[in-house]
Amino acid sequence: MGYWGFPRYVTVAEKKAKAKRKLKQLKKKNPGIKPVEIEGRTIAKTWWGKSWNLNLERYADYSNRIGRGRSYVRHGAVLDLQILSGRVEALVQGSGSRPYSVSIAIKPMDKKNWRNIKAVCTDKLDSLQELLAGKFPKDLADTFMAQGVGLFPSPEEIEFSCSCPDWAYMCKHVAAALYGIGARLDEDPGLFFKLRKAKIEDLVTGAVKGSTRKLLEKTKKKTKRVIADSDLADLFGIDMEGSENPGRKKSKTAKKNTKVKPGKQKITKKTKPTTKIRPPYDTVVGIIRRSSKGVTLAQIKLKTGFDDQQIRKFIAKAKRQGKIRSRSRGVYVKV
Repeated sequence: MGYWGFPRYVTVAEKKAKAKRKLKQLKKKNPGIKPVEIEGRTIAKTWWGKSWNLNLERYADYSNRIGRGRSYVRHGAVLDLQILSGRVEALVQGSGSRPYSVSIAIKPMDKKNWRNIKAVCTDKLDSLQELLAGKFPKDLADTFMAQGVGLFPSPEEIEFSCSCPDWAYMCKHVAAALYGIGARLDEDPGLFFKLRKAKIEDLVTGAVKGSTRKLLEKTKKKTKRVIADSDLADLFGIDMEGSENPGRKKSKTAKKNTKVKPGKQKITKKTKPTTKIRPPYDTVVGIIRRSSKGVTLAQIKLKTGFDDQQIRKFIAKAKRQGKIRSRSRGVYVKV
C-alpha cells in the first residue's frame, strides 16, 4: 500500500515484468499455453481482428467498460487464451499473485441469419484465402458487420465470468480477454468461425455453386465462338461429313429423292456421322488449297502441329504434282 492507505502506483514496466515472470512459470507447467502478445499500441491489424473489436465497442452495454481491458492486453496480461468451439478460456494476470480465470461463451450463429449471409455471398467470394484475408466487396463487409443479423455476436449472445473479486458487470480481465480474441484473429481468422460454430466453407462453396450454375446456363445459349467444321478439318486433319468445305465439290452420284406412296413411310436407319482420318500430306495440301489468299509455313504448323521439315517435304511434293504453287516467297496457294 502507498501513503494514506491508497494502493501503490504500479508502472507499466512493472506490470509487464510481472506478467513476463508469471508467463515463464506457467510455461514450465504447461508448454501449450498461448499468450496474447501485442507489438506496439495497435491491438488488431487485420480486417477480422479490427472488426471483432469494433463490434464490441459499438454496443452501449460494453462501450463504457471494455476500454478497461486495453492496457491489460497491451501489457501482456493475457497469459493464455484458448479459442474453442463456442467458448474461450483465458488466464489474465491482475494485481494479485495468481492469474484470474476467465470464461467466455459465444452462442452459435442464428440459422436464419446464416442462410441470409450465405445467399448474399453468392458470386461475391472467389476463394477461401481472400475471405480470410478480408478481401471482399464493401457491401459484403457491411453485411458481415450488420448489428444483430451479421456474423459478429451481440451482447445477448455473449456470456462471461471471471474468478476475480471485482463486482463489476465486466471486469478488466474479461475486457482484456475479449480484446485478446481480436488480436488472436490476426493470427488465424478461421478461429472466428470455430468460435461461432459456423462452417466457413459454406460461404465460399455457396458462391462457387452460384457461379457454376450461371456458367452452365450460359453454355445452353448459342455463341459466335463455335468453331466451323472447315476450321476443325484444318486443325485436326479430318473430314467432317455433312459439312461443306470450300474447294470441295459435291459428289455427282448423289441419289435423287424417291417418292413415297401415301400411307407408307420409308423407314431409314439413322447412323452417326463418322470422321475419316486424313494423311498428313493431304492435310497440308488441303489447308493450302482452301486458302484463297495463301498460307505460310508458320500458319500450317500452327494448325497441324507438324514440324517444319515435314511440312516443307509435303509442299515440295505438291509443287511437283502441280497441286499448289508459290504465290510469293514463303506463301503458298492452289494452282
